[in-house]
Amino acid sequence: MKKKKNEAWEWTKALVVAVLLAAVIRYFLFAPIVVDGLSMMPTLHNQDRMIVNKLSYEIGKPKRFDIIVFHAPEGKDYIKRIIGLPGDRVEYKNDTLYVNGKSYKEPYLDQYKKELGDSPLTYSFTLKDIIGRDTVPPGELFVMGDNRRFSKDSRLIGTVPMTKVLGKTSVIYWPLKDAKIEKVK
Repeated sequence: MKKKKNEAWEWTKALVVAVLLAAVIRYFLFAPIVVDGLSMMPTLHNQDRMIVNKLSYEIGKPKRFDIIVFHAPEGKDYIKRIIGLPGDRVEYKNDTLYVNGKSYKEPYLDQYKKELGDSPLTYSFTLKDIIGRDTVPPGELFVMGDNRRFSKDSRLIGTVPMTKVLGKTSVIYWPLKDAKIEKVK
């Protein structure tokens, strides 16, 4: 009888430790997220399941073109791509991204640009047009979805404070046919 009680107690302890460990990992390190909508097409698809690395910006700094998850103004979590870092001047001219006067290629947009032909995917704007400032404010990011014509991003909601960023995401784990690690391009 005593042996059965000890075994039950050991299993209970193991289960409690496993649950606590899973909670710590989920809350502090990594969390699953589901892509909701088409704003990151063709890079991410509606209902893709991804892992958010919550430590990424605790130990490192955001990089241009990282895909991040953040708390949006209306209480939802958005997934977008970093275009402008603090202090950057961001501008689109003739469907080309310019940051601090330098043009950048965005290969993740090539598919949509081909489909549109001569019609621009991203309309021309300057940061001043969008947020009333020449540069991205300190501690904030300018983000955009890859599906530029159908993305609610910094062009509509303004810059994103780093305090609202949950983390970086690059691992798609479901559906299995789409499973991959999305590299910054």
